[in-house]
Amino acid sequence: MGQNVTVTGMVLKWMPAGDYDRRITLLTTERGKITAFARGARRQNSQLLAAASPFSFGEFELFEGRSSYTVAKASIQNYFRELTADYEATYYGFYFLEFADYCCQENNDEREMLKLLYQSLKALGSPSFDNRLVRVIFELRSMAVNGTGPGVFACARCGSRENPALFSVRHAGVLCAACGKESPAAGTYRLEESALYTMQYILSMPVEKLYTFAVSDSVLSVLMQILKEYLAVYLGHSFQSLKILSDTGDFTG
Repeated sequence: MGQNVTVTGMVLKWMPAGDYDRRITLLTTERGKITAFARGARRQNSQLLAAASPFSFGEFELFEGRSSYTVAKASIQNYFRELTADYEATYYGFYFLEFADYCCQENNDEREMLKLLYQSLKALGSPSFDNRLVRVIFELRSMAVNGTGPGVFACARCGSRENPALFSVRHAGVLCAACGKESPAAGTYRLEESALYTMQYILSMPVEKLYTFAVSDSVLSVLMQILKEYLAVYLGHSFQSLKILSDTGDFTG
């Protein structure tokens, strides 16, 4: 027999199912990433029309059947409508949803990723933050949450905490000055102290405190270069939302 369960989560994406239904992907606190059917959600007068749309965050009451979930009702707390006022922020938001959908696993503990996603979307909706910095924070912390983050507190080769000088994509972390001399030039970046501190802060602070600072253009530039190459090596996935931004000339990452 099926039963009703209530989960807190966010809609990552939806697909049409049948004539009027939607099949949605939810990232939830209780059950990680799951899929559910929203019956009749494609009808204009459906109470689930908005709730079964990307960015919708709240409580979802689900009927748990033998092989699938069905949305019985939803109480949405945040639609992140402020993102619609900024085209670039909207597509960064879709990128974050894509990223979470790609990295998160079915029925895995994804509470940290959900918190990061929520706080990152809030930051995108605020005019106080540079969207590029929000992206850097989201990408770097996401990689750490998923166990593929770089080491930034000790040399990746010798373990020394003294004189960190370079970041090496090949070694997935920082290198001290001595080890840096032996490292090939490709995929290595000289780190200003402020850039290193920024990476350490992003990887060590509680999610709620991540979006509380700004950095110089030079620091942001090197961090964007590092993350672009790092994700290409350790994630190796092309996201459609970033391609759209690049094709329209609004994205230069």
